[in-house]
Amino acid sequence: MTGALDVRDDGRAVVVAEGDVELLRYVHAPDSPQLESPKPYLDPLRTRAGRVVSLFRPWDHVWHKGIAWSLPVVGEENFWGGPTYVHGAPGHGYVQRPNNGTQAVVGGVRTSVRDGVAEIGHAVRWTTESGAHLFDESRTITARILDERSWALTFETGMTNVSDAPIAIGSPTTRGRENAGYGGLFWRGPRSFTGGTLVTATGSGSGSDVRGQRHEWMGFAGRHDVIDAVSLLVMVDAAENPHHPPQWFARSEEFAALNPAPFFSEELTIAPGETAVFRYGVGIADADAGGAPALADAVRAVLAEAHA
Repeated sequence: MTGALDVRDDGRAVVVAEGDVELLRYVHAPDSPQLESPKPYLDPLRTRAGRVVSLFRPWDHVWHKGIAWSLPVVGEENFWGGPTYVHGAPGHGYVQRPNNGTQAVVGGVRTSVRDGVAEIGHAVRWTTESGAHLFDESRTITARILDERSWALTFETGMTNVSDAPIAIGSPTTRGRENAGYGGLFWRGPRSFTGGTLVTATGSGSGSDVRGQRHEWMGFAGRHDVIDAVSLLVMVDAAENPHHPPQWFARSEEFAALNPAPFFSEELTIAPGETAVFRYGVGIADADAGGAPALADAVRAVLAEAHA
């Protein structure tokens, strides 16, 4: 276990690497079309053995991009991408509207490596498709090696309402669609992970079993094509986050996805000038589902250390 990390920025994306393995690529200047609500994203993500555990722009939901901070219901605006859920609308209730907002990095990107921890920091300006400025965000991402099989990512955001009115953040469920409370830090897994195993502190199952449940953490173990190996990803919600422990939007059927969804069934209203802070840890390991509890413990410790 070396644990030595290297960080480089080519002006469009920051890469954090350990030797020859790029553990993450953080795209801070995306070229996404407006329909996909342009936003920074993490993709690809790899285990220490170099196995890819994320998926970019899948054909079924082109606005899914590795791991991204994505919000489908921000007042009447959409910072998720694609159509907006409208209760009672024909079909499945999704309507394409001119409301796909943009998260744009402003003021440059800061990078560093200190004491084995790689850090990326920057500001984000949230603007609606019509040009209204809603939020100023401060974002920090870190990466560090945990042990010979795993590493940890942290994601922290502070979102300040810079408009002159309260802004309610919700989900399709808060707008009337049952058990569809997605929104927040969202991970889309590789196509081969479909049908994988979702793990919680109380057991394991499929997305239909655990979707909407409240847990501090949840994991996903999926199998890779070609190499016949299993990788594990665990997401942990910081104890001080609003609506902790969150309900989870999780899928293993149709596709692999994990999302600690703080706005699943209850909106969070941010007043003018107020800042809402969210912190998450993500553990990525060359391991199977049995390693999830220990990986969650290690990521929880990283979150506690970062908050001390």
